[in-house]
Amino acid sequence: MKLEKILDNLNSFEKNSFLKIIDNILTDKPANSKEIDKILNDASGDLKAMDSLNISKVFNLLKGEFSQYLSKEFLNSTSQIGVLTDIIIRDGNCIMKQDWLSRLYESELKQLTKKIKAFENEINTEKNGLDPLRQRDYKIYKSCVQTAYTNDDLNNQERKITFDEQTIINTLSSELELSNEEIKMINYMVLPLVRMDIDSVINELKNLGIIFYSKKTNFIYVADEMVTLLRKLKGKQVADKFFRRVLRQLREPQINMICKKHNIDWKQSIDIKIKGIINEGISFTGILSTDIHKDDISITDRKMFINDLCDNKLRISPSLKGATIEDKLDNLISYFEEIESDDKVGISVDGYEKLLLDLNENLPKTKDILRKEFELQEENVMNSSYLLDYNIKPVDVLEIIPGNELEKFCVKLSIKTRGDVVSNILEAYKDAENLYLENYASVANRDLATLKENGIGVKESELGILFEDLTKKIFSKLGFTVNEILRKKLNTAKDKIDIVLTVSETEIILVECKSVKESGFNKFSSVSRQLKSYMSLADKNELKVIKSLLVAPEFSDDFVKDCGLDYELNLSLITASSLSNILEGFKNSKHKSLPHNLLMRDVLIQEDRIIKAIGK
Repeated sequence: MKLEKILDNLNSFEKNSFLKIIDNILTDKPANSKEIDKILNDASGDLKAMDSLNISKVFNLLKGEFSQYLSKEFLNSTSQIGVLTDIIIRDGNCIMKQDWLSRLYESELKQLTKKIKAFENEINTEKNGLDPLRQRDYKIYKSCVQTAYTNDDLNNQERKITFDEQTIINTLSSELELSNEEIKMINYMVLPLVRMDIDSVINELKNLGIIFYSKKTNFIYVADEMVTLLRKLKGKQVADKFFRRVLRQLREPQINMICKKHNIDWKQSIDIKIKGIINEGISFTGILSTDIHKDDISITDRKMFINDLCDNKLRISPSLKGATIEDKLDNLISYFEEIESDDKVGISVDGYEKLLLDLNENLPKTKDILRKEFELQEENVMNSSYLLDYNIKPVDVLEIIPGNELEKFCVKLSIKTRGDVVSNILEAYKDAENLYLENYASVANRDLATLKENGIGVKESELGILFEDLTKKIFSKLGFTVNEILRKKLNTAKDKIDIVLTVSETEIILVECKSVKESGFNKFSSVSRQLKSYMSLADKNELKVIKSLLVAPEFSDDFVKDCGLDYELNLSLITASSLSNILEGFKNSKHKSLPHNLLMRDVLIQEDRIIKAIGK
């Protein structure tokens, strides 16, 4: 769940710890001070009085500083913080009840204790099946952690690993190519692993600004943005679901090479091996650049493999750039980050809901697979809005279902099985109208690349008409009467109104649509002349224009200023994304139609004000 949505669900007390940390960071003049000051000034400077959207914007501008703050805090916090963050950065653990976190925490400690004991025996035993060089690496790393932790005894001080010592240990673990799990187990061979009570756990995470906790509902929330930040701090380069997607494109001998290097049983089934690799926290880039290749494989061949993986197996279009292997893999990580942060579902939300209904009916075990894979607490998880709150999208659901089961599903639903089955299923559940509406802002921006990525094939010459048609549909869904007959009657060869909304027999609202590529729409004079001509047409037909609306991707500051100074037009501006968000808010309101008076007040219409008004 996005930070903005979480903040909307909490009271001021529940946000307090997080906002206090943000406030403290702001006093140190962060890198993006100018952009942050502009947001604060627009919101009267009081962080606590700001709406959720602006708080979210400020946090996104402070991610670097927040990450640095957490790095320092982790060194001073309880040794359990590593275990706890490992739990909350897993897919599906961003929203959970207190008792569920308690269960996951207990389970994690039990498993970790067993694994540490077995691993320690393995390291200290001569005949253990381990590669001698790997065994040596483990012993070296453990000795360094032991020294860093216990050398305070010499000065009669409390044992702890300092920041400087930790940076050296981090460098050592990186050079030895240890996985996160190997690092964690060796660390806890040295550091005490003591169970904390759940209230202390929640309190510590809340005070660090990592989680939000609602006492009223007993729910713990971790923002998607925070999960991404924590993953990077933990050295986890991509989400588990993307790691799984890539591993499934590898051949089994390559999977076995990874397992042998990182002490994972390579004789198990392919699915168990893939899960083991993900749980070990092995470096994503390390696997693709080194682990799956024999030592004598040239850099050119490794590049060719990565290009084939991205272009043909993952079907990433346009092709990722990068002159070196490192550049290419960095861009692959960025690609997955963009997908994760994007609100787009890939198919329409209605299509997602229908897919889940059909899966539940035809593959009833899907529910249990989902609950187990993503550690979901609820019994009934086959709900699109519920899964999207956990950032679980249709492709994520399909990728965890065994291939033979997906083929059975396709046969039952008459979906083609030739080629990539997951892609075939997603294609079958596309809902064209809703998919277009979900990509409304991209249509407004004439962003052909994003539209293509989201499964919409349209020519650039068609985007203007498409934008108008979608705007009409949005206003219709908002309960307005889109009067096409009157529009055609009013239009002349010279003046062509885009949309006419009928308010009464004699009153209308005019809507003009502008889809543009350029940033910051800034052609007020031409729009002004157009709308005045339209008003003149209406006047000749004894109609009163009570409001004019201009819909565009965004507006420059000068455009908004000029609009505010024009007293003849009674014009308000609304961005395509704001109109789309108002429609989403309207769906959950009690209103049958959007009160048109809400569109009459602002020069630049504020979506938050309208959404709050219709939500009462």
